[in-house]
Amino acid sequence: MKMLFDFFPILLFFAAYKIYDIYTATAILIAASAIQTIGHRIIKGRFEKAHLITLVLVAIFGSLTLILHDEVFIKWKPTAINWLFAIIFIGSHFIGEKTVMQRMMGENITLPATVWNRLNLAWALFFTFLGALNLYVAFSFDTDTWVNFKLFGMMGLTFVFIIAQSFYLAPYLKDENHSN
Repeated sequence: MKMLFDFFPILLFFAAYKIYDIYTATAILIAASAIQTIGHRIIKGRFEKAHLITLVLVAIFGSLTLILHDEVFIKWKPTAINWLFAIIFIGSHFIGEKTVMQRMMGENITLPATVWNRLNLAWALFFTFLGALNLYVAFSFDTDTWVNFKLFGMMGLTFVFIIAQSFYLAPYLKDENHSN
């Protein structure tokens, strides 16, 4: 359910683009991101940092798209978000006692420090790759192809990455389950 909630703005963006155009879809993306962020606050009693970061970048790039009537800005948004997340993940190796991955998942699983570091670095590299791939698709193909990639390609690659990560973590999780 959380994953559907997290992809809610992207799904609405996709549907609006298919029915209307990139500018209507962009306006809906801004509104849906705001609803998502506020909705999470109402339901959980706190803001989620990823939603806030996404909302700010959607508002900036989306507004530029609408005001200047140029779709290039909204095409840059996924890259900006992914690269910002990559910087945050890399920065967490040097700032604080725990990496971002350990902060996010550390209460649920116990892993050696080297595994947390590798996992965190893998996510940073994945976000970097996804940002670069978005630019390639955005500027090498038409907008319709980019919108399809934004939903299906990026989501598909994320699922594949999570599955690969699960295989990497499986030996550590088996050891943890047997020790309980």
